[in-house]
Amino acid sequence: MSISAVLLDTGSLDVGSRSRVLALALLIVVAAESIGSFTVQAGPGQIVLLPLLWALLLGCAVGLAKDHLPRVVKMDARSQWYASAVLQSALLLFIAKLGLLVGASLPKIFTSGYALLLQELGHFFGTMVFGLPVALLLGIRREAVGATFSVGREPSLAIIGEKYGMDSPEGRGVLAEYITGTVVGAVFIGLLAGFVAALGIFRPSALAMGAGVGSGSMMAAASAAIAAQQPSEIAKEVAAFAAASNLITTTIGTYFTLFVSLPFANWSYGVLEPVLGRIGLKPRVPSTDAGADAVMDVARIELSGPERAIAWIATGALAMIGNWLAYSNAPLDALPGLAIMLVTVAVGYMLYRSTGSRIPAVCWVSLAGMITTYPGVPYAAAIAAWTGKINFLALTTPMLAFAGLSIAKDIPAFRKLGWPIVVTSLMANAGTFIGATLIAQYFGH
Repeated sequence: MSISAVLLDTGSLDVGSRSRVLALALLIVVAAESIGSFTVQAGPGQIVLLPLLWALLLGCAVGLAKDHLPRVVKMDARSQWYASAVLQSALLLFIAKLGLLVGASLPKIFTSGYALLLQELGHFFGTMVFGLPVALLLGIRREAVGATFSVGREPSLAIIGEKYGMDSPEGRGVLAEYITGTVVGAVFIGLLAGFVAALGIFRPSALAMGAGVGSGSMMAAASAAIAAQQPSEIAKEVAAFAAASNLITTTIGTYFTLFVSLPFANWSYGVLEPVLGRIGLKPRVPSTDAGADAVMDVARIELSGPERAIAWIATGALAMIGNWLAYSNAPLDALPGLAIMLVTVAVGYMLYRSTGSRIPAVCWVSLAGMITTYPGVPYAAAIAAWTGKINFLALTTPMLAFAGLSIAKDIPAFRKLGWPIVVTSLMANAGTFIGATLIAQYFGH
């Protein structure tokens, strides 16, 4: 499997194609919110099926059926890439909402003491504790290092690509983790988080910290599943703690994975492979089955300034519609809150660009939101009340709709990965959530 670095030219996409993507997202959001939530009993726990899951599945179905649908609703490859680009911008609006929640909750977050910092060890080592032994028992070799040293987002691809090259076993492993997380990560972590939350073993704040895995869509899915089982006030705290945890994971994650997690993964492989490799399945390298023709484009996809603004406004409009359908909050009542969120995103993004893009945009947007609603800042309480009229769960549905519409382009590579590397990747994703939750539960108070 190879990896290519490309910058998608969305300028060649006609207005009709862009409008089609946004219109399909609207239909999917309306359908998903109309279906609503369902709870399925699974032994001692529950699996919570939220509208975001329906949005993801419906979007994916539209993308996969592109060859059998009329042109007016056909999601060709370029339209799928556009949906992916819109998703990246939509995440900033979600981050703004969480930043505004975090600011009002910062005094309570500070009372968590060392739990918020120490639980990050669970995020960084949980992937290996859960994923590496399983990988070795399934007959995977050096691919296991790339697949389990992190949750395999873009910074991890860059680290492995620089150190080993993407055609190396480690490169194939991290790419397998990336594709698995992209295609099924949000669904898997959302179902897992809902099940664990229903067990009643962990405090909501500990579960929320565990949800901050360093991926915007996965964090959204996990925190939504946890918050859906809590009273409204505790649901807000869940969102705030998840956002704070995700921010820490995002900011220090690259350096920690480079200097600590990757060396530890190599050391653990050297210790465990002679033992588990001997008793596991016949040695195999399933990720090489993908073939040389399997190419994954992972470079940053940049929208133009006006396109980015359209993506923010469109996502906000879809969220208001979902907010109206699911929580009976009239769009006009939620409009001032949406305006504040859009301004927060714009300010944060301008700070990101004016500082040379050295610090991720999510950090600047989060910071702008937190300052705006921090107790004592002028009009903080009023701003928190206005933005509170848009439920953060309503923002997850349009995000996952765009994710679903963009997934079909990755399915061919996903099919060729081989089930052992997929199982390994899912175990790594489970490990980062459960590991951080365990530490947060132990050290929290």
